[in-house]
Amino acid sequence: MNTVKVKKYSDIIEEYEAVAAITPGHLLELTSAGKVQKHSVAGGNVLPMFALENELEGGGLTDDYAAADVVQVWIPGRGDQVYALLADGESVVIGDYLESAGTGRLRERITESAGATGFESIVGQALEALDLSGSSGEEPTNRILVRVI
Repeated sequence: MNTVKVKKYSDIIEEYEAVAAITPGHLLELTSAGKVQKHSVAGGNVLPMFALENELEGGGLTDDYAAADVVQVWIPGRGDQVYALLADGESVVIGDYLESAGTGRLRERITESAGATGFESIVGQALEALDLSGSSGEEPTNRILVRVI
């Protein structure tokens, strides 16, 4: 796949300034200054927001945004499919629920995380299996197809 936005039923795209470098596919959060950064709370509550590739400038999946760049941000709805980034060391199968790893990437949700009440921390469900258990952290991207919950 060559796009973050795989299947969309809604198409809410907004622009925000980046606090630091962001890769297309990162899960984002809005700061109190009205900017975006990688979602920073592992297992924390989340409004799914993903950085899109900067197609307005000819950017692709591997072209990062720099700090202070204007980021194309997609706010997907339930059922939309995103080509997101999975955290190093994770191993998921089809059907696993995913939450924030606190790095802009996703991880498997095994049990309810501290600070989350119910399902507010679940971002989506894996639509493909991906084993990064032997990942060294040196890979540029570890992408997985996810259906947003």
